[in-house]
Amino acid sequence: MQKNSNILKLARGGMFAAISIILMFVIRFAPIAQVPFLEYTPAGIPIFVATLMFGTIEGLMIALVVSIVQGLTVSASSGVYGIIMQILSLGSFVLAAGLLYRIKRIKFGAPTALAAGTAFSAIVMIGANLVVTPIFMGMPAPVIWTTFMPFIVAFNLFSGIVNSIVAFMIFKLFKNKIKGIN
Repeated sequence: MQKNSNILKLARGGMFAAISIILMFVIRFAPIAQVPFLEYTPAGIPIFVATLMFGTIEGLMIALVVSIVQGLTVSASSGVYGIIMQILSLGSFVLAAGLLYRIKRIKFGAPTALAAGTAFSAIVMIGANLVVTPIFMGMPAPVIWTTFMPFIVAFNLFSGIVNSIVAFMIFKLFKNKIKGIN
């Protein structure tokens, strides 16, 4: 029985990762002209839905796979830097949202968890951009803070809010239909 459960989890994770990767290839744009290297993609939506439905660990595994695929394909020009930043962004969101939703499965639990994921991810990305970005871009942290940080924060909040709203609508639509395969 355990083997079937593991196969089901693997197939389910693969399906959500595939949807995420397809979305990443189809929809990508830079919403803030001043920082064209920050591209919005709805790839987080299936990851967020999977996190709410199946848990934090599954969400983290899907986020890891999608981040690596993105870093090796559509964002290949950013290399290891892009992979690290994507893992930190998606991973921090999934960690906060998944753990909070696991604890708080009440009427407003999912929206609260998604909002917390958005906020936590934005905070983590402030720190990541002050630590990791100077290494890869060769700019001192104070320059990144004054030149890019307002755009980075706005981008991360925009991305988190948009993806969370869509993920919540999809989650509500399919929550009861998918419970049987949990």
